[in-house]
Order: sequence, then C-alpha cells, then structure tokens
Amino acid sequence: MSGRTFIESTVRGFTEALAHALLSERAAGQAGLLQTFDPRVRVLGLLALVAAVVLCRRIEVVAVLLGLAALLAVSSRVNLASLAKRVWLVVLGFTGLIALPALFLTPGEPWFTIPGLRLSITQHGLRTAVLLVLRVEAAATFATLLVLCTPWNHVLKALRSLHLPAEIVAMLAMTHRYVFLLIETANQMFESRQSRMVGVLPAKEYRNMTTRTAGVLLSKSVELSHEVYLAMISRGFRGEIASLSEFRMKFRDYVGLMAFFCSGAIAVWLGR
Repeated sequence: MSGRTFIESTVRGFTEALAHALLSERAAGQAGLLQTFDPRVRVLGLLALVAAVVLCRRIEVVAVLLGLAALLAVSSRVNLASLAKRVWLVVLGFTGLIALPALFLTPGEPWFTIPGLRLSITQHGLRTAVLLVLRVEAAATFATLLVLCTPWNHVLKALRSLHLPAEIVAMLAMTHRYVFLLIETANQMFESRQSRMVGVLPAKEYRNMTTRTAGVLLSKSVELSHEVYLAMISRGFRGEIASLSEFRMKFRDYVGLMAFFCSGAIAVWLGR
C-alpha cells in the first residue's frame, strides 16, 4: 500500500469513526423499546443477559439469546444492517480465528475429514467452536445495544448510581470525550499536510511524515490532558462528575427489570 493510500485510508477511517459516534447518539434519542426504560434498568438488564450468555452451556439457548438480542435491536429501532457490519461480522472474523483450532484439536468422534491433509473436525470440537462464536456474538450484541440505545453520560450516571467508584466513572467520561477530540485533531493534521503536498514523495518520506505526525499528536494529547486537569481543578472538580439528568423509576421500569432478570435466569437454568 502506498503512502498516499495509507494517509487517505487513515483520514477516511477517522471520518467513519466520527460518523459512527453520531449515529450512536441518534439511535439513543429514538423512541424504541429500550429507550423507554430507565438507564439503570438498561444497564442492569443487559448486563444480566450478558452474564446469562456467559453461563449458558447449550448452543440452542445461546442462539435463542442471540435472537432475543436481534429482536431487541429491531424493537429499539437499531439498524440491523449496521449492527451486522459493525458487530456481527467483526466478531465472527475475530472469534472464528480463535475458535478454528478447536475444530481439530478437541478430542471426539470425527465429523468431517479434510482429504489429503489428514485433519478431522470432531463433533465435540465443532460444538465447542460454534458455542464460543455464538457466546461472543450474543454478548457483544447486548453490550452494543446498551451503548447505542443509551447516551454515554446516562450510562456513566447509571454506573455511578450503582456504586461504581467515582474515579472509574471519571476516567470513562474523559476517555470517551477526548478520544474523539484527538481523532478530529489527527484528521485535521492529515488533511492539512495533504493539502500542502505537491507531487509524490518517496515511501520513506511518507513513513517519516507519519511518524512525526504521530509524535506531534502524542505531544498534543499530553499537553491537553494537563491543561484540562488544571481547568477542572480551578473550577472546583473534586472527583465527582455532576449531571443535570435525574433518573426516576416508574412501574414499567420495574416490570422491564424483572423481565430482564427472569429471562436471564431462565436462560441459565435451561442452558445448564
């Protein structure tokens, strides 16, 4: 890949990351099933379903949970095509590579033998690989639905109301906010450099330019973190992040929380 292609693909990747973030914010503001529940219910309920996925040992039950995740996505007005592209295909590729050796290394009765290679896929290995992939797919889908259907500040406040330490909440808030700021800064730096280039530079010069840009971006991030910290201290920050949003549990929230917990408990019982 040439240097120009690398820079262009990097800029395109930064832009897509920002577009995905805006898409998530729009999905959180839509009138869907999950959006009607209190953020604390969403956090507890979806994490309970993730725990159920991890504890289940039967492929059929995990597949049902994955179907439930897809049903929740549709009822919450989350685009399934976007969910498949951003979550399902990525998880399938990454987890599939990890689960691939289990097909051949897990002892059991041979299910299929590859001609000429003397490699056999065992039935137990196939079940193990499929179970792993389905588990990760279902857990990632539930976690993604939480982020897509809940504004990030509401997620953080819900975690804090559930007694997550304030230091961890503050780190999550600052990381989420400034990672996009650094992405935008890097995007502007690449575009500025590209707009001032005439002709084609050697590949070595492109690599040097990219390295220098990464160093400047790192320096900017360190300087920015120090300035932000001093600004927060000067404005009275003492470790607790305040939010104007107020959470109030309603009857449907209790019903929804009970439905989440019952679904998770039934799945764990059936998946033993």
